[in-house]
Amino acid sequence: MRKYHHIKINLPGGIVAAGDLHAWMEAAERCGVDQVQFGNRQQLYCRADSANEKEFRNELDQLGVFYEVNRDEHANILTSYVAEDVFQNANWLSEGVYKDILGLFDYRPRLKLNLVDASQSFIPFFTGNINFISSPLSNYWYLYVRFPRTTIIYCWKGLIYSDDIPRITRLLEEAIIKNSTLTDGDALYNLVHAKEQFIMQPVAAELGIPQFALPYYEGFNRYGEKTWLGIYRRDECFPVSFLKDIAAICLKTKVGQLYITPWKSLIVKGIAQNDRAAWDIVLNKYRINVRHAANELNWQIEDLSEEGLNLKRYIIRQFDKDDVRTYGLSFAIKTKQKSGLFGLFGAVVIAKQFNTSRNKSAAMNRYDIMYTRDFNPNSREYILFRKGVLKEELGAYLIALCKYFYDLTTEEADKILHNVYRQEVVKEPVAKSAVNVPVIYQCRHCFTVYDEQYGDSENGIAPGTSFSQLPDAYHCPVCEAGKSEFQVVKPEVAKA
Repeated sequence: MRKYHHIKINLPGGIVAAGDLHAWMEAAERCGVDQVQFGNRQQLYCRADSANEKEFRNELDQLGVFYEVNRDEHANILTSYVAEDVFQNANWLSEGVYKDILGLFDYRPRLKLNLVDASQSFIPFFTGNINFISSPLSNYWYLYVRFPRTTIIYCWKGLIYSDDIPRITRLLEEAIIKNSTLTDGDALYNLVHAKEQFIMQPVAAELGIPQFALPYYEGFNRYGEKTWLGIYRRDECFPVSFLKDIAAICLKTKVGQLYITPWKSLIVKGIAQNDRAAWDIVLNKYRINVRHAANELNWQIEDLSEEGLNLKRYIIRQFDKDDVRTYGLSFAIKTKQKSGLFGLFGAVVIAKQFNTSRNKSAAMNRYDIMYTRDFNPNSREYILFRKGVLKEELGAYLIALCKYFYDLTTEEADKILHNVYRQEVVKEPVAKSAVNVPVIYQCRHCFTVYDEQYGDSENGIAPGTSFSQLPDAYHCPVCEAGKSEFQVVKPEVAKA
């Protein structure tokens, strides 16, 4: 059996110069590497077998490229630069601001760093450990720290100036890595500011999370006098020869750089109308389809996960069969045990269960389905919808969850329409009967809910059992937190 090595090249900000990409792909061709992939954090993966891996590494060394083999010790800096001009125009956040900040990094970050525009939803806000999000104040950023391997997010007590981002990021990394068990945001704040003082602005208003709406990021699209091209691959694999050819077109037509998205796709901006024919020729040459169905573009899969890709294909076939609408939703699939849930960007998450008992078949091909509050992938508050679902049943449950999402959005739309078109009708007052609203409890750690209507079959709790009747030894069926870690929530928030 052939052994493969994954050579990762970070592309800070999701930007790659056309000349660099051309040189890398030429080196890959010489060494027999025929396909590459992009990652959720806008990085590049080259797959080389044992026969050509050393030769390819030597080529990269000669080109002065920093890379990692089968490791991810230095996370790529993720930015929303790719979305500028084509999906939105920020008030003050421009190409120059992104490049100035990236240029000030004289070291390679180890923790995941996000640098994003607050007005867009194409790039995730909180999938990093250190997340800078633009504020209304020019050149100042909100800072949200998510401690590694936890769901704890801390909002910094001040807005950070653009030029200070690399320096405060270095201090944050040093403090978090040195104090690996630290999860106290205020203690981290004191550690950082004891080392160095920064001129910050007060947080005058909370960060507003925009409603999620994923733009169609594929095909030829006009913006101003130019055209941009989005290229998505169903199997996530890009032929090396294809990338070499499009890099050559970029160089010939004075398109200086290309952009990688967190959806593992490629975007080329600034295509002139008289150069469009050259792009059509190369797409035809490699039979590249640039018009896929929207219901397969709104998925995030872990990097280099064939199992996740196969599960995505399986679910999409179920959606196609039932003609399911998924606009306004995003999905994520987690099949690797060691990968973190917060590293994926999805309003609906399908997470594979991992068996920790002696019964090896107990968790085989079973999945948990979760969704985020308000179905916004940036809310990061997960609610358990179904636990231990068989693969064959995933389609039915996900279709039901999609219906629930549209029921919620339709209710809001009906309220708007009622306010616009309402008629004043005088009716006799009707006495309202008392409604018995069930009390729902939710685990503060993993957001699993306990609803007395259904009980908890995993722990042998019969339907109709109130929370107060549960034994003191009761624990969460997902994360095993104790009974005291549950809190009362409103039924409409925890409803599944």
